[in-house]
Amino acid sequence: MRYLVLCTGNRCRSQMAHGILQHLHPEAEVCSAGVRPASEVHPLAIKVMAEIGIDINGHCPKNVSQYLDQSWDYVITVCGGARENCPTFVGEVVKKLHIGFDDPDAFSGPEEQVIEEFRRVRDEIRSEMSKL
Repeated sequence: MRYLVLCTGNRCRSQMAHGILQHLHPEAEVCSAGVRPASEVHPLAIKVMAEIGIDINGHCPKNVSQYLDQSWDYVITVCGGARENCPTFVGEVVKKLHIGFDDPDAFSGPEEQVIEEFRRVRDEIRSEMSKL
């Protein structure tokens, strides 16, 4: 089984979904990418994933263009920007899904509130990815 998770920046949501899918399906190949990748994975995404025993510290944002010629069982967009700007895949895609989540990086406020937003989104992602 091959999963590709897409987001705009490949900084938060797609990275968390990547880690969760890999944890749920260790035999699967899981990748994540962005249509406009950021320079690094958000530190709070790394932190909240570590809280549930999933290490994404070694992940780095990638550009979706490197995956367009490959075949995938699932291509999953997790934000509206990736859904609207999703490029055409040359390789076979068995199933395209859009499962949108709020962007925790867009939330501003005291650090305790921001990290709670990251946890909320992480838990929503975990719930949805466990259905796949």
